[in-house]
Amino acid sequence: MTELKGRTAVVTGGETGIGLGIVEALAGAGANVLIGGILAEAGQKAAEAVSAKGGTVAFQRTDVRSADEVEALVEAAVARFGRLDVMVNNAGVFDGFADCVETTEALWDQVIDINLKGCFLGCRAALKRMTPQGSGRIVNTASVGGLRGAADGLSYTASKFGIIGLTRQAAVTHSQFGITINAICPGVIATEIRANSAAILGADGPDMQRGVGSDPDAYKRMVPAKRKGLTAEVAAVALFLASDAASYVTGQAIAIDGGWTAT
Repeated sequence: MTELKGRTAVVTGGETGIGLGIVEALAGAGANVLIGGILAEAGQKAAEAVSAKGGTVAFQRTDVRSADEVEALVEAAVARFGRLDVMVNNAGVFDGFADCVETTEALWDQVIDINLKGCFLGCRAALKRMTPQGSGRIVNTASVGGLRGAADGLSYTASKFGIIGLTRQAAVTHSQFGITINAICPGVIATEIRANSAAILGADGPDMQRGVGSDPDAYKRMVPAKRKGLTAEVAAVALFLASDAASYVTGQAIAIDGGWTAT
């Protein structure tokens, strides 16, 4: 049901965390995968590690804030593997729970550009290739923070709500061409997003450790499963959406959150 042998996938932000989990799942199902990301050392290591397990994976440094670089990433995948079947727009940064007053213009611009604009550029580049061929799967990484207002900071929340809106509109206009477009909405997942966001945002980033040391178990009061999710659990849903099994699923925002949004 999730066999992807011979198909080509691009995953932005696939160097670490959820993105890497998705790369591993897609490669494990037989897809040829090109990772696009800004963390070059981590990206190269990720490609080598997954390839060592038998996958066909390569890395190309890509800043998703740049239309030219996103277009070049997709074009490289087509040139290397012959076509584009799956686009996963996963690149994103966290805002350290900064509220409206605490959010600087610089932080807002960075988070919106990476999370939301980067998703738009990835969708646009992919649709240019998928529409003429009459098939394709696009999976956008949103968040529980795109479904409710109390999960994250202002700019992150705005970007993830935006991704869900973008996903739904694009699905309405492009599903007629045999393309499905969906969003996944992870909840509390064990990743390195705080450290990676600090490295990417630099001086524009706020304190990424807020709320961690004071009450590291706070999520257990929100999440019925009483644990953090695994990247592999998020990747399993992304893999399903990238497969033929999900051919009639489009325009959806699917929570992977241990029951958080059910409360």
